[in-house]
Amino acid sequence: MTLVAFDFDGTLSDSEMTVLLGAECGVADQMEAITEQAMNDEIGYAESLRGRCELLDGLSQERAEAAFDQVVLRADAAMVIENLNEAGVHTAILTGGFERGVERALEKAGVAVDSIVANRLPMEADELTGEVDGPLIEGTKDDALEDLAGTVGVDVADTIAVGDGANDMPMLEVAGLSVGFDPKPAVESACDTIVLSMAELHGMLEAEGVL
Repeated sequence: MTLVAFDFDGTLSDSEMTVLLGAECGVADQMEAITEQAMNDEIGYAESLRGRCELLDGLSQERAEAAFDQVVLRADAAMVIENLNEAGVHTAILTGGFERGVERALEKAGVAVDSIVANRLPMEADELTGEVDGPLIEGTKDDALEDLAGTVGVDVADTIAVGDGANDMPMLEVAGLSVGFDPKPAVESACDTIVLSMAELHGMLEAEGVL
């Protein structure tokens, strides 16, 4: 059995959850600027994530759910996941984004993955607190991939990682096969191969004998 680990924002989805949440409270431009700095490896990911989440302090649960409702999988992503599942591959999403948005997008697409490792946005009195918790704030995706591989019983050398941003580099560097999905320039050096669409990724997985 092989394990394929996907990043979410920018890879399986072209949505950026923090920007969608930011649009609900009028700080989308500030969110996007911080996100771009992080994806280009100009500031640390933990710093950028905390900075973005602080801007969400006081956002109501109703408006947060409205933002998560806008998160969707990109074209052909559900097809790739479904075919991997049918082939007996363990599918995983490792994201610094938020569980609720990932779950909502998968639900709408009618597809499921075997494992989700994601962060969460705490609430008090039905409002976001401006804080964030979860395994992928200070924790990095290489550790998450190695832990998941150990749990599933797959050698890390037999894993495939797919991502696009600087916070994906740790898992891209340790995976047996690292796939950049239209990656940021700073990420290209960590990629064994690059694809620009989910259809192209599907073809690459066929060529590798995974599908």
